[in-house]
Amino acid sequence: MQLRIERRMVPHIPWGLIISVLAVCGLGIWNLASASRPPHSPVWGSQSLYLGVSIVAVMVVCLVDYRWIQRMAMPIYVGNIVLLIALRFFGHTAKGAESWFVIGPFRMQPAEFVKIGVVLMLAKVYHDDFQPNEPSYSLTRLWKPVLVVLVPFTLVLVQPDLGTALMIGLSSLTVILFGKVRWYLVATLVAGVLAAGIVIWNDYIRDVPEPRPTIVRHHLKKHQSQRISGWLDPEADLRGSGYHAAQSKIAVGSGGVSGKGWREGTQTGLRFLPEQHTDFIFSVWAEEHGFVMCLVLLVLYGAIFIFGLGVGFSARDRFGAFVAVGVVAMLFWQVFENIGMVIGLLPVTGITLPLMSYGGSSLLSVMLCIGLLVNISMRRHMF
Repeated sequence: MQLRIERRMVPHIPWGLIISVLAVCGLGIWNLASASRPPHSPVWGSQSLYLGVSIVAVMVVCLVDYRWIQRMAMPIYVGNIVLLIALRFFGHTAKGAESWFVIGPFRMQPAEFVKIGVVLMLAKVYHDDFQPNEPSYSLTRLWKPVLVVLVPFTLVLVQPDLGTALMIGLSSLTVILFGKVRWYLVATLVAGVLAAGIVIWNDYIRDVPEPRPTIVRHHLKKHQSQRISGWLDPEADLRGSGYHAAQSKIAVGSGGVSGKGWREGTQTGLRFLPEQHTDFIFSVWAEEHGFVMCLVLLVLYGAIFIFGLGVGFSARDRFGAFVAVGVVAMLFWQVFENIGMVIGLLPVTGITLPLMSYGGSSLLSVMLCIGLLVNISMRRHMF
């Protein structure tokens, strides 16, 4: 392993991606200074420290030739699986989920880093398993990528952390579809989506006497089922399962076009917003800065996605291309789910907004992904 950056790499640094990421991080810290106003802990200071550590980590990732990272994909993946298993014995339980290791004042959420391990391992599988005479994947050839995804997906799901498991599933599915699959597998996927709609209709919408016959609902935990029912009927339980979504929509809607001003948001200031520094940070932004600045934030995220895909399409090898697509898919689905849930279009799942929400593990994992994109872009003409 060689740690260096050569002069010929510098012209290929994706400055557009870097500037977009740093802009979102800066807006996130500024927004956290309002979301965590006194008398509560000023978490923006901690987030600034996490950002500094994350930038150093990005620089270290950029120094390493990503072909070495490719060789280390299996140990990284296995190490993440071991950490998920260790959570069952040494993990700290909070909010009903056994998702954290607590060491003194520090907390680490392994599931955030598992997403990186899954992307790297999928990219390695698709790189090593490439067959020029058979470009599309049949069902029999998909067992490797499916197994790579299924193990961590199951371990995260039983924590239980439905939101992170969903992100692992959606980002991995995007990578698998990018790898080209046979038409009947796409048809099966569409049929699965339709079947999920039928299950939701039967378990939550169909007008039948109670106790209703259910397919999946009786297997879910109470709070998970309430999130789905609250999403389908937001006004059914405004003081219970629908409270979070209702308060979030009030905050977003009250921001109007230009917002109420920094630290002038009433929903934020009166602490009506739940988890306003993590899951519902976008609600704080919308209330205080309005529709126009929400568009600016979405444009910055869109720039990150576009520059990230550009790295993938210009990558030198399949491993780099698949890593880039996996990273962009992971960020896209996380942004999509978080913003969708705070405006009431999707169920509340406890997903943070990348680079904006407070959290050391979340920020570090996202920045490591950005480091991978920069690394791949810098070395696209090296070999």
